[in-house]
Amino acid sequence: MRRRTRFALGAVLVLALGPVTITSRSDPPGFIGDYHWQSNDPLFGGWSGLEVVVEGNRLYALSDRGAWTEADIQRDDQGRIAAVQVAPVRVLEGAGDLPLPGDSHDSEGLAIARDGTAYVSFEGPARVMRYPALGRSGKLLPSPPEFVEMTPNGSLEALAVDAEGTLFSLPEETIRSDGLTPIFRFRNGVWDQPWLLPVDGSFYPAGADIGPDGKLYLIERQFRGVSGFASRLRRFSLGPGPVLQGETLFTSDPGRFGNLESVAVWRSAGGDLRATMISDDNFLDSLGTELVEVRLSD
Repeated sequence: MRRRTRFALGAVLVLALGPVTITSRSDPPGFIGDYHWQSNDPLFGGWSGLEVVVEGNRLYALSDRGAWTEADIQRDDQGRIAAVQVAPVRVLEGAGDLPLPGDSHDSEGLAIARDGTAYVSFEGPARVMRYPALGRSGKLLPSPPEFVEMTPNGSLEALAVDAEGTLFSLPEETIRSDGLTPIFRFRNGVWDQPWLLPVDGSFYPAGADIGPDGKLYLIERQFRGVSGFASRLRRFSLGPGPVLQGETLFTSDPGRFGNLESVAVWRSAGGDLRATMISDDNFLDSLGTELVEVRLSD
């Protein structure tokens, strides 16, 4: 059974069995708030990609069904999300004058460069598209041979872009026999694979971002059965390789949050480094969409 299918069925299982008693549901270090985001738009939900800009006052979200939206964020005096004013959800365009193929619209990662260029990674088949701006037609980037080796629902889950416009992506399921997860980098029109990430076999990459500090942030998820999802946020300096040794910023208790699928790291007007994470509700109203925010140390 494909991992994404297991996650979806797991969410249904949790709902069917009802709430469970968990002895510890502590907040992660630096926890700011957990906002439950709602909309009546029929395309709303399934969020798998996220970007937060304008010092935390605007977001772009990407669903895993080839759709996207943008929203203004209102905050209270403590910097917590108080309201989200969302625009109608729109369907991604395809390449040139062609629509996005209906059988391969599993969009997973979103990265928006400083000049407004948007990049979207897809699963099944694994590929990345470049958009001059969301809402316009895209162009397919060249793919390295390794993308063909990736499983349809375990490929390019995470996508990030740095200040120079260099792209970084990694699969949910590694294609290496040693279990290490490869990081793919796209610059000057060419993909290479300069780094590897250690994994423990139970947390799987779900989303990534390059923070304003130039470091790679990775949100990972683990399904704990009826206890729900646990999430882990790690940070890596993209220095000499090949294997990067990261720092674990937090690991959430199972069931504390939903299926956190993406992370956006940004700096507030006051200079704080913050991470915003979004959950995938699997298009189930009873699960809902969460925006979880934490303050990070530099």
